[in-house]
Amino acid sequence: MIQFLNLLINGITEGLVVALPALAMTLVMGVNRFPNAATGDFMTTGAFMAVGAQMLGMHSLVLATIVAALITAVLSAASYELIFKKLARQPMIASLLAAIGLGFVLRSVISFFAGHDQRTFKIPLVRAWNFDGIRILPTDLAIAGAALGCLAVVFILLYRTSFGRQLRAVSDNPDLARASGIRARKLMIGLWLLVGVLSAIGGVLLGMKAVVMPELGWDHLIPAFAAMVLGGIGSPVGAVIGALLMSVAQELSVPLLGPSYKLVLSFGVLALVLLVRPAGLMGRVELIR
Repeated sequence: MIQFLNLLINGITEGLVVALPALAMTLVMGVNRFPNAATGDFMTTGAFMAVGAQMLGMHSLVLATIVAALITAVLSAASYELIFKKLARQPMIASLLAAIGLGFVLRSVISFFAGHDQRTFKIPLVRAWNFDGIRILPTDLAIAGAALGCLAVVFILLYRTSFGRQLRAVSDNPDLARASGIRARKLMIGLWLLVGVLSAIGGVLLGMKAVVMPELGWDHLIPAFAAMVLGGIGSPVGAVIGALLMSVAQELSVPLLGPSYKLVLSFGVLALVLLVRPAGLMGRVELIR
């Protein structure tokens, strides 16, 4: 039971972090109608930007994360303007291949300038709290709290603001939204800025749990994509639920499969959901109904 609870706590923490890139992917899928395979490398970019900010003297990880999120958000919006906007009327596979290519470019640039050495954030070393065998790291609580706060802000933005209503309108019917006076260009820029922020924060939080390396985001792209499919493509709530279920299942499978085969479970769940219920648990195709 103690081992089960420890794995469950770790799975929930990781699930909240994975929910950030999963949410970023489902927003793009719900509105722009293609899986943004560059999300993982946006995460890596954000993590390395935060590491670089700390190396330049910005000791506060919060400030370094804000700087990294802003830079990654601008990079994300620029990728839309320069690449994905021009492919909007092309088949989905064109945008998907462009996203994969963009991811390889970002990873190569990071590897060229930062090398392949593993980096870590400058955060205080703390001992885990031990409650009769149940171990809780204060750092994990901070990570989970930051992820929860970020998710709360995004859901308020989506469900309680004019931006969210307009985004829903564009998702449901782009032509009707345009005829209604909604400026799709500014809305898309806002969406891709949000995608960049979510990816960067997710990358920093993942780097806090482990180490920062050029493959950081790529290694978590499949779990995030599987979480999006499991929860329901285009459903923000489903993306969060899918990420939590996926991460908890991966952690609980460690005693049976070992840590090296956690990714296999993501592929298995992805294949099973696509075969049995392609719409996912929430059963939605649009962004928000």
